[in-house]
Parts: sequence; structure tokens; C-alpha cells
Amino acid sequence: MWIGENESAKFWLSVMNDLKNRGVKDVYVFCVDGLAGFREAINAAFPKSQIQRCIIHQIRSSTRYVSYKDIKNLMADLKKIYQAISEDEALNALLEFKEKWQKTYPSCVKSWEENWDILSTFFAYPAEIRKIIYTTNIIEGLNRQFRKITKNKPSFTNDDSLRKILYLASKNIVSHWSVSCRNWDMVSNQLSIMFADRETA
Repeated sequence: MWIGENESAKFWLSVMNDLKNRGVKDVYVFCVDGLAGFREAINAAFPKSQIQRCIIHQIRSSTRYVSYKDIKNLMADLKKIYQAISEDEALNALLEFKEKWQKTYPSCVKSWEENWDILSTFFAYPAEIRKIIYTTNIIEGLNRQFRKITKNKPSFTNDDSLRKILYLASKNIVSHWSVSCRNWDMVSNQLSIMFADRETA
């Protein structure tokens, strides 16, 4: 658990280096939101790691200024991109999306094009793994529960007091987790084959 005043590249690099110092040798895939500096920090600390941007965050970010009268149709077209069976199919859907929406919502189209290298990572994986890495919703849910605990506290005397409250809250939250990752044996076997050249003792 890390506490920082702002989420900059420097902050995220300190998190990555802390993980390395604590013994993390390799990370196959990072699933991240669109926070500034996160991608750069990952590339600096774990250059072999793949990055998948959270599709849910991408949708929220890219459709922020879409008119309510267009949102339903635009979302239906976006769905053809991120629910495609393969990256080729997704790229074709992205081209169709661009042709249809470029003039009306150029910033939306640009966002998908500029981030495509980290939006398309999950297409290299089977469906069982895609479900795990396409969104950060699990950690977002944890953060939401943390916010419920901290929002009624006007201030904390120091970072340690905040850390202690969050630690105690996490113990309570984790005790209610009961659902394991579906098909974990299959997922684990596939990952071990896909990253066989990077397995460490």
C-alpha cells in the first residue's frame, strides 16, 4: 500500500522500484488506468512487461464529451472494437468507427488510435485471460471501499495514521472475498506456456 500526494511518473516509479526491491523479478502484464506517468514508470522498471489499458476507463475518458443523443449509437460501435474476436477484427471495427464518428467526435477517435498499442494487448490472450486483464474494476472496487472509510475523516495526523486505518479496513474487506478466479488452472497453464522463456525460480 502506497500513499502519495499526487500520481506522477516519479511516484509510480517509486512504487515500481519498491516492488523490485521487495523481490518482484518480473510482471507479465500490467492492467492500468490512464493515469499520467504510469506507463513510463512501468517501462522504466519492468521493460519486458506488457501493458493493457483498462477498457472501462478508456470508454469513460473518450466518451466524456459525447452528446447524450449520440452516446447509445457510439457505444454500440465501440463495443464492436473491444469485443472483437481478434485484433484484426478490432482494427477493422476501429476504422469503421473512425469513418463514422471522426467529424463529430475527433477527440474520441484520436484517443482510441493513440492508445491502441495498450488497448489491444489483451487480444493476444484467450478469453479466460482477457476477462482478467481488460479492466481494473476489481481494484477500483477496493478503492471505493477505502473511500467510504476515509471520506468521513476530516484529516489524518500523518501518513502512518492513514496507513493503519486502510490496513485494518483491508483486513475486513479481504475477509469477505470468496470468489476465486474462474478456470485458474487453465489460465495458469496458458500463462506458463506463453511466458515460458521468462519463468524464474
